[in-house]
Amino acid sequence: MCHKEIDIARPKGNERTAGFTNEERSSFTKFLETGWVDTFRNFYPNEVKYSWWSMRTGGRAKGIGWRLDYFLINKSSLSQVKDSLINNDIYGSDHCPIELKIELK
Repeated sequence: MCHKEIDIARPKGNERTAGFTNEERSSFTKFLETGWVDTFRNFYPNEVKYSWWSMRTGGRAKGIGWRLDYFLINKSSLSQVKDSLINNDIYGSDHCPIELKIELK
């Protein structure tokens, strides 16, 4: 599901669509409040990047996507995360790879 409006190309048109309902988004917020961190948003709070596009509608070519894929980490381990990336320049699926760079201490 997409957590924030920035995570979906057309938030207003998708408010009642599964994966972007107010209930889903609210539940995800509550989950994060228990001590989890969305690593991509931690590093890139304002960056628009998507990890999924509809192949049926040609969403990728049109830049109409959703950020559906997440690395979540407990706040206590956040200092080990060095970067969290969405590799949307890699093709081959309706999703692109996401990458978490960590340094174990």
